Amino acid sequence: MFNQMFNKPVARKVPEVTAIFWIIKLLSTGMGETTSDFLVKTIDPPIVVGLGALGLLIAIVLQFRANRYVPWIYWFAVVMVAIFGTMAADVLHVGLGVPYVVSTLTFSIALALIFAVWYKVEKTLSIHSITNTRRELFYWSTVMATFALGTALGDMTASTLRLGYFDSGILFTVIFAIPAIMYFGFKLNEVLTFWFAYIVTRPLGASFADWIGRPKELSGIGFGTGEISLVLAILILILVVYLSVKRPSL
Repeated sequence: MFNQMFNKPVARKVPEVTAIFWIIKLLSTGMGETTSDFLVKTIDPPIVVGLGALGLLIAIVLQFRANRYVPWIYWFAVVMVAIFGTMAADVLHVGLGVPYVVSTLTFSIALALIFAVWYKVEKTLSIHSITNTRRELFYWSTVMATFALGTALGDMTASTLRLGYFDSGILFTVIFAIPAIMYFGFKLNEVLTFWFAYIVTRPLGASFADWIGRPKELSGIGFGTGEISLVLAILILILVVYLSVKRPSL
């Protein structure tokens, strides 16, 4: 029975990988970072984490119950993963005192294990193969792990390595360009380059969002985490509405 449930065929539930996909992904990473930071400083952290977990649960349930790719449902799930992924990484460091280096290594191992099990079971890691419930579970487990890893990695370069948020953003911009060059210039495997870029978008977007939103004493420019979260949310909403109304197939 369980095997039938996990192998239940589903329609395509993820978007095509286009320029607008990467733009929304980057915006969501920045929004997740600053929204989490704003909420934990505004509301009691245990309450915020609980609400974040509830929001993530609702988003994932909506995504799994959908019978096809629905832009607002998919990107709502991504945003909630971004927010809760930030909280998970921050709880390890701030709440439990785990160094960023250790949390980065821990999430890296977790991600590697998910990839290994996914490939062993399904023989592919391509997002174009998300055609049954089990593969969808692997996909969203991977997405969650990449967000938590990216958060820890970005904080490690900014804080532990003392690069600050802007220099970290520049570093990850360069790293983000590598898979694009390898794919378009040298025809490297598209699955490998996709997941490489997907992981890097998290610290890339979060670093620049922190730089804009955090106060100057924390190597930011002081725009405000709440303000930058609102701006990013509006931009994401505009793009998702565009996808839903004008180009529903993307």
